[in-house]
Amino acid sequence: MAVRQALGRGLQLGRALLLRFTAKPGPTYGWGRPERPGPAAGWGRGERPGQAAGPGTEPRRLGLGLPGRYRFFRQSVAGLAARLQRQFVVRARGSAGPCGRAVFLAFGLGLGLVEEKQAEGRRAASACQEIQAIFTQKNKLLPDPLDTRRWQGFRLEEYLIGQSIGKGCSAAVYEATMPVLPQNLEVVKSIRLLPGSSPEIIPRGEEEEQAPRAPTFPLAIKMMWNISAGSSSEAIFSTMSQELVPASRVALAGEYGAVIHRKSKGGPKQLAPHPNIIRVFRAFTSSVPLLPGALVDYPDVLPPRLHPGGLGHGRTLFLVMKNYPCTLRQYLCENTPSPRLATVMTLQLLEGVDHLVQQGIAHRDLKSDNILVDLDADGCPWLVITDFGCCLADEHIGLQLPFTSWYVDRGGNGCLMAPEVCTACPGPRAVIDYSKADAWAVGAITYEIFGLPNPFYGQGRAHLESRSYQEAQLPALPESVPLDVRQLVRSLLQREASKRPSARVAANVLHLSLWGEHTLALKNLKLDKMIGWLLQQSAATLLANRLTEKNCVETKMKMLFLANLEYEALSQAALLLCSWRAAP
Repeated sequence: MAVRQALGRGLQLGRALLLRFTAKPGPTYGWGRPERPGPAAGWGRGERPGQAAGPGTEPRRLGLGLPGRYRFFRQSVAGLAARLQRQFVVRARGSAGPCGRAVFLAFGLGLGLVEEKQAEGRRAASACQEIQAIFTQKNKLLPDPLDTRRWQGFRLEEYLIGQSIGKGCSAAVYEATMPVLPQNLEVVKSIRLLPGSSPEIIPRGEEEEQAPRAPTFPLAIKMMWNISAGSSSEAIFSTMSQELVPASRVALAGEYGAVIHRKSKGGPKQLAPHPNIIRVFRAFTSSVPLLPGALVDYPDVLPPRLHPGGLGHGRTLFLVMKNYPCTLRQYLCENTPSPRLATVMTLQLLEGVDHLVQQGIAHRDLKSDNILVDLDADGCPWLVITDFGCCLADEHIGLQLPFTSWYVDRGGNGCLMAPEVCTACPGPRAVIDYSKADAWAVGAITYEIFGLPNPFYGQGRAHLESRSYQEAQLPALPESVPLDVRQLVRSLLQREASKRPSARVAANVLHLSLWGEHTLALKNLKLDKMIGWLLQQSAATLLANRLTEKNCVETKMKMLFLANLEYEALSQAALLLCSWRAAP
C-alpha cells in the first residue's frame, strides 16, 4: 500500500473516529461496552476476532480468517482507543484539542495500514481456497476396482487363494484373485512367490524371463483370527469394527445387517478415501478354511475342527484389498532411497496422517510393517498406511480419549507410542489427546527411511524410550539429509505435543522445501510472491497430470498439496522454514 493511500485512509478513519468520540454519548454510544467495528473498519461479514495460531496448533479447515497476529493487533488497538478516548476526548461536540486530533489521526493511519494487511490476508486466503477447490475435484480417487461387480466378491468361495503373504499378531494375509476380474483392476507383476517364503521384489525386466509364467494375484485377503468374538456375524463385526474403518461404501453391502451396524449409534467412523491409506473393497464373514501354511504358522487360533488344540471360532472376518509388492520394512531392507526420494516418502506418511487427523481418527500403530509400498512406472515408491485394528475412530470422542483407568486401550506398538500417550496417568477427568501422536511416530520412522536404525527400537545405549528420552539424546541424521528435514524430524519428536507441528504444517514444510526453494530464498518473502508461486505450481501440476502418467509420485504429491492448501497452515510452514534457515 502506498504511503499516500495509507495517509488518505488514515485521515478518513481519523475524522470518523473524531466525530464519533466527540459526540454526546447516549444510548447508542455508551462507554461501557465497545461497539463492534463495521465493514468500514476492515471487518467482513461473519468474521470474528480469534486467537493467534502458533506452529503447534491446528489451523481451521477452509478458513478465510485473517492471520492471528493481525487480529491480535486489531484487538490491542481497540483497547488503546478506549484508553485514549477517556484521556483526550471532551464529550462536548467540537471541544477536542489539537493533541486529541493528532492522536486520532495517527490512530486512523494505523488502522488504515492494518486494514491493508487484512485485505492482503483475505486475498491470499481466497486464492488458496480457490486453488484447493480445483484440486479437490481433480484429486478424487477412481472408483473401487470391484465397484463394477457390486453383486460379487462377498463369499470366500468366489476367490482363488494363493500363498501366504504374511501374518501379524491378529491376522494372516494371502494373495488372491477372482476367475473373472474387472478390466480396470491393476495386476501386480512385481511379485514372485516361492513355496513357503515371503514375496520378493523382482528387478525390472526379469518378469519376462520366468518360465512358466506364474499366475498373478492382484488382490489380498486378510483373515482375522477369531478367539473371543463368537461365531455370529453381528458379534464379529462389533468386535472387529476397527478393521472396517477404511472400508469402501460398498464393502459391507453383501453382509446381512452390516449396513445397519455401520449406521448404528456409536459405530465406527467410515474413513474417506485417500491415496496414502489402504482401501478395503470387500468385508464379509465366512467359515474359517484350512489355508496354505495354517497348521504351521498359526495352529493355535484355528477352530477345533481344523486343529484339535485350536482355540478359534468357526467363523471370522475376511477383508479384501489390493495386493501390494512389499511392506516399507521389506523395501528398506533391499533399497536405499536417495535423500530427495526419502523426503518424498516421509511426505507421503505425513499426508496420510493429516487425512486421518482431519477425519478425527488416530491410527495408534504406525510402524514400517504396517506401511505398504507400491511402485510407479519409474520405480518410485508410493506408501500406503494399513492395519487399522488398533485405531481410535469414535464418533463421540474424536481424538480425545477419556483415560479413566489402566484398562483403557491406548493403542499398539509401545515402542512408537508418543510421550503424551505413554506417560498419561488415569483419572476421573484424564484425557489423552491423539491429535499429534501419529505425527510423532512418523518422525521416528523417518530414521528408518533415511537408512538409520530407529532410535526407539533395539537394545543398548542407542535405544531410547519414548516415556523417558530427552530431545538432546536423539541421534543426528546424516549431513546428506536436507537441513529442512533434519529440523523437521527434531521438531516432530519434541516431547511436548503443544510445541510439535501438526501433520498438516509438517507436510507443508516438506512441500515448500521440495518445490518452493526459489520462493523461500527471497529475503523479503511477501504474500503476493507466495500466491504467484502457488498459481505457477497449479498450472504446472495440471499440465503434468495431463501429459505424464497418472501414477507419477511427485505429480500425485503436488496434487495432494494443492488439494489441502490452507493459508494459515502454509504461513506457519513458511515461518518455520525461515526461522530454521536463519538460525546459526
